[in-house]
Amino acid sequence: MRRRDFLTTAATAGVAATAFSNSVLHAAETVAVPVEKKSLRLCFKEDGTFKIAQFTDAHYRVSSKMIAIESVRLIEETLDAEKPQLVVYTGDIVANKMKFAGNITQGWDDILAPCIEREIPYAVVFGNHEHDHSEMSRREIVHYIAQKPYSLTQPSPPLITTGDTDYVLEIFDNNKIVNLIYCIDSGDTGCPYGSGYNALRNDHVQWYREQSDAYTKQNGGKPIPALTFFHIPVNEYSEMIHFKERDKAIIVGKRQEDECTCAINGGMFLTMRECGDTMGIFVGHDHVNDYIGMWCGIALAYGRWSGTKTTYGSDKMIHGSRLVELTKNAGRSFRTWIRQRGGEIFDNINVPKDLTTK
Repeated sequence: MRRRDFLTTAATAGVAATAFSNSVLHAAETVAVPVEKKSLRLCFKEDGTFKIAQFTDAHYRVSSKMIAIESVRLIEETLDAEKPQLVVYTGDIVANKMKFAGNITQGWDDILAPCIEREIPYAVVFGNHEHDHSEMSRREIVHYIAQKPYSLTQPSPPLITTGDTDYVLEIFDNNKIVNLIYCIDSGDTGCPYGSGYNALRNDHVQWYREQSDAYTKQNGGKPIPALTFFHIPVNEYSEMIHFKERDKAIIVGKRQEDECTCAINGGMFLTMRECGDTMGIFVGHDHVNDYIGMWCGIALAYGRWSGTKTTYGSDKMIHGSRLVELTKNAGRSFRTWIRQRGGEIFDNINVPKDLTTK
């Protein structure tokens, strides 16, 4: 069965921070909070680890706050238990097809408050539902989020015309960039070349390659290990599932619906393979999938759905989050697990070790 394209009808921190541009090629495009500023720099902890919490597909709407607030409670519980150094929201966060979704800025204020109150930096990439209302454009929403405290969210550079949240974050060990986080806007509905959802098109691919090449050159010709976050899965997710028996791919986690991708392949995955920096891709979109597998040297992962009864999924999966932990000087490896509401941990694995056939 293909993805169900419906929504159910069930019922500041003291110091502001700059959302600065880390992009090698577009560093001049800085968005700053016009008050007292404190530069946010992502760094490894003293124990040599850096933890990221991914939340996806909350479909938060103010008009159903008594139900939707459970997504906020999930975020609060996860942050208090896991204490990540970065939160990444991978799309369809404040989103609803219904005409009366409620005030959009209030929705973002609610859903980002747990990070701001705990002074945890966060990054937002858009899904395909952020613009379903008519109150604000996608670009207006980006600028609203970018000026909030502890936000690392940035508007896309001029090169990208088919997305609004494309930027790069750097993770440091002292003054050395050890890892990169690519945040990419995978677009919305309406593939221009066929059925299905949008594809990461040539402008994204070109931007990614330019960024990767620049960082690699800066690093003496060696690619910097990176994680990439966006909303709609690339076609290679489906290929991995289709050919997993033939290629002995190890899949860890739940797959309860077909991958909902574009009808065409935009070439982003191939570019990532050629550039050699991305070691893991993390998406959302398909609410009741939370699996991870290894395909052609790159881990393909879903986050755990973070929504409530404002959208589909609650009958098949308890909401939660995916955690990713980098270790300093670990190269192209990381640890990841699913944390379900209530604290139960699933699928705690080391990548690529636990996804590689011996």
